[in-house]
Amino acid sequence: MKNFRYFRLEEFDSPDEAGSGKNMDREFVRLLDDARHYAGVPFRISSGGGFRTEAYNTDLVKRNPNASRNSSHKRGLAADILTPDSSTRYNVLAGLLRAGLNRVGVSKNFIHVDDDERKRPDVCWTYSS
Repeated sequence: MKNFRYFRLEEFDSPDEAGSGKNMDREFVRLLDDARHYAGVPFRISSGGGFRTEAYNTDLVKRNPNASRNSSHKRGLAADILTPDSSTRYNVLAGLLRAGLNRVGVSKNFIHVDDDERKRPDVCWTYSS
């Protein structure tokens, strides 16, 4: 199992399956680890913001019809990083971009990032409240 400076794979567990963080793509987590280093602030992964089982993602879509049925979280290629204030949000975003991660969604309370080669690169979107 590969070691990371700032992350343990358990931090990425799907809420419905302990140990499922092991399904995260290791290269993606390495990029997140680099981004965390560049950002200089802790990255807290939200509950359900790392790996997602098919069952968890299906339930999420039922609760929120805007949630993605084709989520990169199901492939271990996405993370939602909690950003409690604008300064943290700025530092997280700057770290992600410096690490070469170029698919980000910005919300008031979190930043979604993924490295899914099946999806268009170099995009940034926002979430409504």
